[in-house]
Parts: sequence; C-alpha cells; structure tokens
Amino acid sequence: MKFTVSQIAQMIQGKVSGNGDLLISKLAKIDEDASEESICFLGNSKYENYIYTTSAAAVIVAETFEAKKEVLTTLIIVKDPYLAFTTLLEQYEKLLNHHPTGIESPSFIDTTAQYGENIYIGAFSYIGKNVKIGKNVKIYPHVFIGENVTIGDNTTLYAGVKIYYHSIIGNHCTLHAGVVVGGDGFGFAPQTDGTYKNIPQLGNVIIHDYVNIGANTTIDRATIGATVIQKGVKIDNLVQIGHNVEIGEHTVISAQTGISGSCKIGKYCRIGGQVGFAGHLEIADNTQIGAQSGINSSVEKQGATIQGYPAFDYKGFMKSSVVFRQLPELKKKVERLEKQQVAIEELDAIKKLLEQMKAKFE
Repeated sequence: MKFTVSQIAQMIQGKVSGNGDLLISKLAKIDEDASEESICFLGNSKYENYIYTTSAAAVIVAETFEAKKEVLTTLIIVKDPYLAFTTLLEQYEKLLNHHPTGIESPSFIDTTAQYGENIYIGAFSYIGKNVKIGKNVKIYPHVFIGENVTIGDNTTLYAGVKIYYHSIIGNHCTLHAGVVVGGDGFGFAPQTDGTYKNIPQLGNVIIHDYVNIGANTTIDRATIGATVIQKGVKIDNLVQIGHNVEIGEHTVISAQTGISGSCKIGKYCRIGGQVGFAGHLEIADNTQIGAQSGINSSVEKQGATIQGYPAFDYKGFMKSSVVFRQLPELKKKVERLEKQQVAIEELDAIKKLLEQMKAKFE
C-alpha cells in the first residue's frame, strides 16, 4: 500500500517542506541505501550528514533542524522525529499483520474456561480450568495457561508463553515468546545439616495494563501476596524478576537484569542492561541506573542517576573512572618517586658518614 508524503504528514501531525505528492511505499534507515519510495527520520545529530545524500523520498526532521547544506529530499517537520517515526512503524505493523482469529486444532480448552469474541488460540495451546480470557486476545501456538488465570482484552501471548495458575494479566499487554509468569520464587530454608527445605510459594503475579515483556523473561510468583508489575512497564528480553517484587508504572528494564525478591522499584525508573539488585531494596521514582551496576542498598532520593559496583552517584562514578584509567601511569610515578626517595635516603646516609669521618679526623 502506498501513501503520499502529505498523507503521512497528516498522520504524524507534521508540516511538509517540498513535494507532498511523492509516493511512499516503505520505511528505511537514514544511514542505509534508501529507495525513491521510502521515508526515513533524523533523530540524532550524528546522522545529519546522511540527509544531504539520501535517496529517500522524504525525511522526518525536528522543528529545530537547520540544514548546513542543500537538502534535496522532501522534509516532514515535526516536534519529535523519533516519536513520529514510531507512529508510522505502528501503522505499518498493522498493515503487515494478518490478525489471525479462531481456534486451531489440536488445542485443549477446559469446559470451564471463558473467552471473549474475536479470539485466536493457536495449535497445541492449553487453557486450564476457570480461565477467563477477554476479547481480541491472541494466543499463539504452544502457550500454556494454568487454572484460574485471568487475561484482559487485546492482550497477545506469543508462542511458548507459560502462565502459571492464579496469575492476572491486564489489557493491551504483550508477552513475547518463552515468557514464564508465575513460576516458583527462589525460596529455600537452610537446615542444620546443610540441606535446604523448599518454601511453598502460595502467592501469584499481577500484571497491569499496557505492559510489554520481552522474550524468555521470567516473573516469579509471590511467596504470600503478589508480585506486581504496574501499568505501562516495559521489560526487555532475558530479565529475571523475583518473588514479591513490585515495579512501578512506566519503568523500563533492559536485558539480563536480575531483581531479587521483595524489591520495590518506583515509577518512571530506567534500568540499564545486566543490572543486579540485592533483595528487599526500595528504589525511588525516576531513578536511572547505568548498565552492569550492582545495587546493594536502597535509593531514597528521587531522580538519582547511579552506576558502578557497588553503584553510587553517576558523577562520582565518572570521576572515579577517570582515576581508574590513570592507575597504570600513577603506579609508574609512585615507583619513580620511591626510587628517588631511596636515592635521597642513600645520599643522606653518605653525607652523614662523611660528616662523621670529617669530625673524627679533626
């Protein structure tokens, strides 16, 4: 399907500078070869040089963009190019998807399960007792849904998702392939003989609306109570969330992060990849945590930016990093000073000996 530049500009609330009648048939990256019917966006100034050479029919730019050379392509001027391009991607995705419906065979649906209209259940899926599924839900092949699970409207479970019993998933959620929700938390009581006794995990997982969970992420059920993922949270692939964790609204968590049991993470936090959290911590709202940080104490100040292991104030970490990089040279300087000090001490000893000898002969 093709759209004119003007139609796209209207879609993303932009202003056309150039030929609005050009046809667009696909999306492209500005730093790659683009065809004459493609559209790109410029969201980062380091890619600006490509806007002067691209063959794309149109480029989405910010209102603040000022060309340093002649621009041959048509521009669509918006407030936020990245957000505008995201809107286009969403529309393009809707055109590409075939939106499957119906119930494929073989699949198992317990007679006590309930589901809404326009549902899709893929082959080899299992729907347990007393499950409640809303309308427009997409359940792809090989999904397991345990008893007493509730799933809201317009939610999508991709292939291989596993939802343990009593879990609750809200509306407009997306769980990618291999996600496991509601597995046992890591709870074992040490015994006097050095062995461990399993602690029953009797709680559940509650996932609120508009949550996205990446492939192969695991969210453990609570020991008692609930593990809670609040509205709008975005979780990357390969993230581990322990029992009784609470994650605040619109927090973003990058891949390979591990959150130990009973942590409470605030709203609007941004957590980089491979961050590790010790158990029972509280992280204030709007906290930003750099990649590969180790968090072993609570963060009480809202809006803090931290990094390192153990993590501390970001500016302090960067200053320390500068010193760390200079350690080899500093070591050499110390060794030179030590040698100089030894030489000075030896010279002082010789001077004292000469003075003693002089005094003896006098």
